[in-house]
Parts: sequence; C-alpha cells; structure tokens
Amino acid sequence: MHVILGCDHAGLNLCAFLEEQLKNSHDLEVYQPKTGERVDYPDYAHLVVQALLNKPSTLGVLVCGSGIGMSISANRFKGIRAALCANAYMAKMARLHNNANVLCLGQNVVGFGVALDMVKVFLNTGFEGGRHTRRLEKIEAPQC
Repeated sequence: MHVILGCDHAGLNLCAFLEEQLKNSHDLEVYQPKTGERVDYPDYAHLVVQALLNKPSTLGVLVCGSGIGMSISANRFKGIRAALCANAYMAKMARLHNNANVLCLGQNVVGFGVALDMVKVFLNTGFEGGRHTRRLEKIEAPQC
C-alpha cells in the first residue's frame, strides 16, 4: 500500500519513527522538514493532501505537536476526511465508519508505540459502507 507521511518540526521524531517502522511493508512518500528547521504545519498538511488527492487509493498520516492543526488544515480540502485519533479504537472507527483517508497524530499526545498501533490499525481497516455511506453523503452535502 502507498502511504504518505507528513509532519512539521513538532512531529518530526514520531514521523521518523513511523517511517522506519513502515518502510519495509509499505511504499512510503514522506514530507518533512530538515532537522532543526521550524516550519508551518499547514504547508506540510497541504503537501500531503495534494499528493493524496492525486492518488485516490492512498492513505495519509500527518503528525504535529497535538495533531489538531494538521487535522484542521487537511479537512479544508474536498475529498479529505482527516481524523485526529488518540488510540487504536478511534483509528479503527475512523476508517470503518467514516472512511477517513488521513490519520492525524500528536507527537506530544501519544506514545510512539500507541501511535504505531494506531497507524497499523488505520492502514489495515477498510470502510464498512452500508448505512455509513449515507451518513458520509450528508457530511459532504453543501452547507448554508
């Protein structure tokens, strides 16, 4: 599976850890700053999202300090369903019921082991469809 990882400076250590853990089992594309470089998280969220939108069957993982900024930034794009998760159950449900295509993580919120568990569950869980498709259509409907 092709997976796109991205982070800002606050998520660099977790992103590097995830890259190391996933590189032998997935085709990875990584967007991250150089060590010591301070960057703006929306720039990296946008890079990952643009790459993801060009590869429909691809999933993404975004990491910043809390995960909140990445989640907000990614969700500004039509067709992106970025889920900020704090445990494996949330990551599973994000895929199963919400067909999330981006997992957002906070390096200062979750431990590296928990983060890896979440990523594995996220990447290995499919969308259940059925009644959840109708609910997603309501989310995608234009709002006033």
